[in-house]
Amino acid sequence: MSKEVKPYQEEEGSKKQQVAQMFDNISARYDFLNHLLSLSIDKGWRKKVVKLVKAEKPQQVLDVATGTADLAIALEKSHPQHITGIDISNGMLEVGRKKVAKKNLTELITLEQADSENLPFDDNHFDAITVAFGVRNFEDLEKGLQEMQRVLKPGGKLLVLEFSQPQKFPFKQVYNFYFKNILPGLGKLISKDSSAYTYLPESVGAFPFGEKFTSIMEKCGYTQTRFTPVTFGVATIYEGTK
Repeated sequence: MSKEVKPYQEEEGSKKQQVAQMFDNISARYDFLNHLLSLSIDKGWRKKVVKLVKAEKPQQVLDVATGTADLAIALEKSHPQHITGIDISNGMLEVGRKKVAKKNLTELITLEQADSENLPFDDNHFDAITVAFGVRNFEDLEKGLQEMQRVLKPGGKLLVLEFSQPQKFPFKQVYNFYFKNILPGLGKLISKDSSAYTYLPESVGAFPFGEKFTSIMEKCGYTQTRFTPVTFGVATIYEGTK
């Protein structure tokens, strides 16, 4: 079995603890870095997710691993009654709460610290669940997927946006060079965390994408699964129904 990829490989602590620590460390610079390193393409990816959620006409939406609430805020356009965002990192949530307040969305969006693998919600509660760039950080991927399936209403939909790996020449080669050689150095320089942006390409490289991921979703009880690569396969949008 391959070695578990963690942010601080040489240090003690579970992946979950280290991921929380890492995001606390980089929370102040996260939004700036996120948009810089993705050339702001990530904003377009989120719009695609919001469009898919809106088609479901959801009342209650859960955004797992919400981070600084970019997707939770964007989900306003799906017109739900309420959006709940959860994350393991309080540092990221603090940034998110300021953004939500600035946009006068505190009545619509609630952000709370919680573990994606032990969701503090009743069964069959949400019409739609989203995760943007979060499932890759789960300590136990199947447990996280099963928990989200548990709190989804029957017929409810899970939408996952996650990094994947481009497969076609020459984009694959250009992307790999940027991801492994340019991105970690830039990330380290701006975030002041030497491990966070080394962990990013390592975790993407170790993560199952495409059909491998939809197979895991099906194993965890989802039906009607599908995946749609975006921007030449830099990321992929996955869909599954309870």
